[in-house]
Amino acid sequence: MIAIHPELIVSVSGVRGIVGHSLTPDDAVRFGQAYGNFVGSGKTILLSRDGRPSGWMLGHAVTAGLLAAGCRVRDMGIAPTPTVGVAVRAFQADGAVQITASHNPAPWNGLKLFGPDGAVLPPEPGRAVKERFLAGEFQRVGWDKLAPSTSVTGVESVHADLAADLANREAVRRANFRVLLDGNGGSGGPTGLQLLDRLGCGVVPLHVEPTGHFSHEAEPIPAHLGGVAEAVRQAGVAVGCVLDPDSDRLALIDERGECISEEATVALAVRYRLRRDPGPIVINMSTSRMSEDLARQAGVACHRSAVGEANVVAKMRETDAVLGGEGSGGVVDPRVGWVRDPFVGMALILSLMVEEQKPLSTLVAELPQYAMQKEKIRIEPSQLARALGSLSTRWPDVQANQRDGLRLDGPDWWLHVRPSNTEPVVRVIAEARTAEQAAALCREAEAIVKGG
Repeated sequence: MIAIHPELIVSVSGVRGIVGHSLTPDDAVRFGQAYGNFVGSGKTILLSRDGRPSGWMLGHAVTAGLLAAGCRVRDMGIAPTPTVGVAVRAFQADGAVQITASHNPAPWNGLKLFGPDGAVLPPEPGRAVKERFLAGEFQRVGWDKLAPSTSVTGVESVHADLAADLANREAVRRANFRVLLDGNGGSGGPTGLQLLDRLGCGVVPLHVEPTGHFSHEAEPIPAHLGGVAEAVRQAGVAVGCVLDPDSDRLALIDERGECISEEATVALAVRYRLRRDPGPIVINMSTSRMSEDLARQAGVACHRSAVGEANVVAKMRETDAVLGGEGSGGVVDPRVGWVRDPFVGMALILSLMVEEQKPLSTLVAELPQYAMQKEKIRIEPSQLARALGSLSTRWPDVQANQRDGLRLDGPDWWLHVRPSNTEPVVRVIAEARTAEQAAALCREAEAIVKGG
């Protein structure tokens, strides 16, 4: 086993850490070798990054590891995470590595893996790569088997076309919406501009250059978007669209400058998709009941998966779902790809606005109404195992699901407690009819978890 920093997060989804502290170039080289050995010598791997300045350094390190394993590397440069999935299929690649820490703060970065189908690598293959990385035993090719790294361009345009084709394109163009697009210095600004141009929208651009320097906190939640909301109010636009650094999440701000819960993104997309083409949907176990209620109203099934994009995608394939997503603001539409895609969300929600002839604030008000509370707790993993049993004892008469931590479903509330895959924390999420009830559930759960 190799020695790694104790704070480096290594999971079936990849690695994530603070650059120069828990995540080093050595880690990136070894992870590139581990993934290259898993895929196999001679295979083609795409490489991309989300714009963080550290991505340039880590990209060279990952490239060295992949080349040492005998892979051919095609470098996409800065690109959104869902665009990487589109590119894998477009170029018939054998996989991809996206260098990103998604919504984590600026000091962080990480490596995210894709399979040959353009989806994030599922848990079992991801576990094989993780074990190889931790073992530190790699197969390397000789000098005569090393291939040069080449570049790939133009995939963002293909992706924008695919997303635009999901919209009621002509109706949206006739509406002449004005949209504020906040790229927050991440990788999605240029693709978002292309999509909105195809849909005939006037754009108020905000930090759309992919510099990797964030103008506000990376996670696009209402608490971080006060300045963007004020910009929406001043601009007088129909909607504000906010992307996270690697552009697999979409947050919305309505025409009044009110920040919308990230949970509403998927629900609004579900409402439009089921309006056009009813079918099963998939959400994860921490996602709001809003989408579940909409599916029930439409007479279709709503399935829940464990948290994690790969788990959502696996359940979508199993159930032949027409749409999936996670409450963080990520929408998955199999017509474009198997990755959370904010550009799909933008196309569907703008189409919903024009077909319903209602402003975003009204559409949000018409969604099923719930209040959600999200908390993080720092405890030892061994302490969590004991705490989950105590939680079950506290609410013995409700439905319990232990597929991913512990989810308890009451008559008009639910509570989900699980370890995070991306941060060294335990997540406590509750949803109820009132904010007071949701907060009380979180407080009680937190007390039980901390008490062990």
